[in-house]
Amino acid sequence: MRTLEIFFWGGLVLAEGVPVSQRRKVVQSFNVRREASSGLTPVQVGNGNFAFGADVTGLQTFHPFGILSTWCWHNFSLPTTPNQTSIDDFTGLQWWTHDRLITYNQPNPAQNDISTWLIQNPQRVNMGRVGFDFGRDNVTEADLGHKSQILDMWSGKIRSSFMFNGAEVEVEMHAHPTSDTIAILIESPLLNADLGIFFDFPLPVRNKFDAPFVGVFNATDKHQTVLERTSTQSATIKHTIDQTSYYTFISWAGSGSVTGPANGTHRYILKAPTSKLKLTVSFSPTTPTEILPSLKGVFEDSQTWWESYWAGGAFIDLSAVESDNATELQRRIITSKYLLAVNSASDNPPQESGLVNNGWYGKFHLEMNLWNSLPLARWGHFELLWRSLPNIYKRWLPSSYSRAKAQGYGGARWGKMTDPTGRSAPGEINSLLIWQQPHPMYFAEVEYRSYPNFTTLARWDAVLTATADFMASFAFFNESTGVYDLGPPMYPVSENTNPNVTTNPTFELAYWRFGLDVAARWKRRQNLTVPSTWITVRDRLAPLPVVDGTYAVYEGISGMWTDKTTASDHPAMAGIYGLLPPPSSGASLSTPILRKTAAKIKETWALEDSYGWDFSLLAMNSLRLGDVDQAIAYLLHPIFAFDDAGYPIGGSRVPTPYFPNSNSLLIATAMMAGGWDGSEGPHFPKGWDVKVEGFVPAL
Repeated sequence: MRTLEIFFWGGLVLAEGVPVSQRRKVVQSFNVRREASSGLTPVQVGNGNFAFGADVTGLQTFHPFGILSTWCWHNFSLPTTPNQTSIDDFTGLQWWTHDRLITYNQPNPAQNDISTWLIQNPQRVNMGRVGFDFGRDNVTEADLGHKSQILDMWSGKIRSSFMFNGAEVEVEMHAHPTSDTIAILIESPLLNADLGIFFDFPLPVRNKFDAPFVGVFNATDKHQTVLERTSTQSATIKHTIDQTSYYTFISWAGSGSVTGPANGTHRYILKAPTSKLKLTVSFSPTTPTEILPSLKGVFEDSQTWWESYWAGGAFIDLSAVESDNATELQRRIITSKYLLAVNSASDNPPQESGLVNNGWYGKFHLEMNLWNSLPLARWGHFELLWRSLPNIYKRWLPSSYSRAKAQGYGGARWGKMTDPTGRSAPGEINSLLIWQQPHPMYFAEVEYRSYPNFTTLARWDAVLTATADFMASFAFFNESTGVYDLGPPMYPVSENTNPNVTTNPTFELAYWRFGLDVAARWKRRQNLTVPSTWITVRDRLAPLPVVDGTYAVYEGISGMWTDKTTASDHPAMAGIYGLLPPPSSGASLSTPILRKTAAKIKETWALEDSYGWDFSLLAMNSLRLGDVDQAIAYLLHPIFAFDDAGYPIGGSRVPTPYFPNSNSLLIATAMMAGGWDGSEGPHFPKGWDVKVEGFVPAL
């Protein structure tokens, strides 16, 4: 009976459906339009593993926005300090943990140089800058007239135009859907005069937040470029930074030449005497072994890919709703879906700034992977989700086994602030945060609901087994209470508590139970034996802590609703009945306690200091509690802000864009559209004429 039910979910199409022609109308009604550059966010083209950010000229003429990829990273040289010259020299710090010393991956004051190096390296590299050269210095954006830019999200195309010296310049750009290539069509009589295209290359820096621009262009003596090959229709530029090298391949139709670099710079200029320049630019870690795509090929492949993306998967159509709130929500949904495909459909977990700029040196946070990758599944784009999942967890199993073993635990302990090798950067929070551990269970269960077969079970089994083994091993049996505790030391989701006293945080306890439930279910589906330790720990986990009739941040907390430092940051307690479904084992959640907790969060929580996905989490909690209007209010909260191009504003604590915001919004609205077990959707405000298609109910 269970199998039949899941197969029904896998093919479920809700409500009336949204024809492709209507989807296109809705998407294009929110095309991004600008008449001036933003100093904070570009307009992007890309494919999830590569993205190009443009200013209002359609290139990067006045603003050095990023050209970022999945593969382009750089390490600065290791320190030369004695006993700190190798990664293996790093020792970390020991903390007392339940009457034994455990070594954690934390900066050691006695090893400051190697600790700092491990935090800062590698950095994600901005691969270059492409812009207009006007043949003279000191041209500014103010010198251009009639500026216009449109991002057509349906076809993944940027069209820009402007006037300069009495002549028009028109630009059209696409990114190839599977390679690190942009194709640019430029039409202007100025190409026959002074107008050219420049290519410039920055040096990576050691900034934690490198935004809105990545790297610097004035430290030219610290890196090298060379024009390796050139002809009348192509050129190759090699960029070398310490031990890192990569290549920029430039090709164009007709005659032309690339010269440079100009004295004291890494700037090269393409001049091609024509009124219509067809240009392709590709980036690669190696010299090309195959013919690069033509401009026509890039344009056609891009348009086909984007139309397929929008025509496939799930969709929400709010166009018939006469409400400013509905219109703004629709705008956020459409732009977020576009930015999801450009910035988060990666072979690696997306970083929190996507492929726009660098946060945390460009590394990715595994606890944020749930927000950043889950919408690909919830909106029916598993073909994009499967680029990274479960592959990244399989790739990082060896290092995660080693991390757990070194601390005396079983199974695999997933890192937090991670680079492509799976190495986690040193940090107190990085080493003591645990809520990323059950994420594989969430991903696997969501995938199984759409693909309930043995292929799915086999794909995830090793990862779930290793994860559950660690989770069972990590829980500490408290002889005095007879239950299994989580922590201390640890940091909960909110990251603002004392790790030495943080014990049994509400969300982590609920998530631990959820993860062990899924792991056990996974074994039973394969007719395999469930390890007894999983069941023992799950069934004897500490109860969820309650303070004054509400679910608390953690057990024994003081000043739960009166101390602003406590009632701030992420209100994760809302996630136990929002992001998570009701528990399938153990004690049921108390509806009165859930309602009182939600009311206290709304009344007292310091949401004015929020910078993230809190509002989506609270919206999902509101949905399950039956308050759809409050869910909409959270998703349109003034602090939960999105700019004119749909980028989620980061605020003062993290750079803009902060993609967990927009990606969590997609998860929340998918829940509105598809509902959840026992309460299938859609769930929108009364009187809203909404059409949805293709959603599977949430867990």
